Amino acid sequence: MSVTDIISSVLILSGSALGLTAAIGIVRFRDTLSRMHSATKPQTLGLLLVLAGAAIQLLGNSDVGMLILTGMFTLITAPVVAQRVGQLAYREQNLKDRLTLDEMDDR
Repeated sequence: MSVTDIISSVLILSGSALGLTAAIGIVRFRDTLSRMHSATKPQTLGLLLVLAGAAIQLLGNSDVGMLILTGMFTLITAPVVAQRVGQLAYREQNLKDRLTLDEMDDR
C-alpha cells in the first residue's frame, strides 16, 4: 500500500463519515432551518473530501477534471439552495405565527 492509497482512503472515509453525520442530522432535527444546516455544510465538505480522495487515486487520468468540475458545481449550488430553503422556512414560520396570533385574538 502506497502513501497515496492511505491518503485517499483517509479522505474518502472521512468524507463518508461527514455524509453520515449529515444524514443523522436531517433525521434528528425537527425544524427546517436546522435540517438545512445539517444537510448542506457537512454534506458538501464530505463530498469534497470524497472527490479529493478519488482524484488522488485517479491522478494522471482525464476523469480528474470531471471530479474538479463536480466539486465546483457543488460549491456554487449548495449555498444557493440553502438560501432558498432558509427563506421558505422563514416565510412558513411567519405565516404559522400570524395564524396562531389570529386564532388567539378570536378567542
